[in-house]
Amino acid sequence: AEDGTAPYTCASPDLAEQVTAAAGKPGGVPKLVRKYSTYNLLAIDEWLVDKPDEPFKRLLLELMELRYDTASTAFATQLATKEWHRQLGGDTIADAILDRIVHNTIWINTGEYNMRQRHGQTMLDN
Repeated sequence: AEDGTAPYTCASPDLAEQVTAAAGKPGGVPKLVRKYSTYNLLAIDEWLVDKPDEPFKRLLLELMELRYDTASTAFATQLATKEWHRQLGGDTIADAILDRIVHNTIWINTGEYNMRQRHGQTMLDN
């Protein structure tokens, strides 16, 4: 459900494309921020697989600010957390985005576990 009661999953590259598309429409980016701020759980897959551009970083900052202490956000990534700041551009906006993530987080590190590889092998074994 898109009323915020169900979890919502999106891939970071897809979200970045939505930001680019929304930027060309009046009120497009604020509408996108409102949409993603309403979910009780927002799961962002492929987090920081690509280096975000400035409009995407601004959306992330606003989104993390709105979700802070009100909703849960899960980040699925193969990028080590120590690399997040650099991948976000290493600037003041990167500081602000991470400030809203790292100080209110429960970390679950799966180590070298690869869900796709594991499920792919299970499918091959059956």
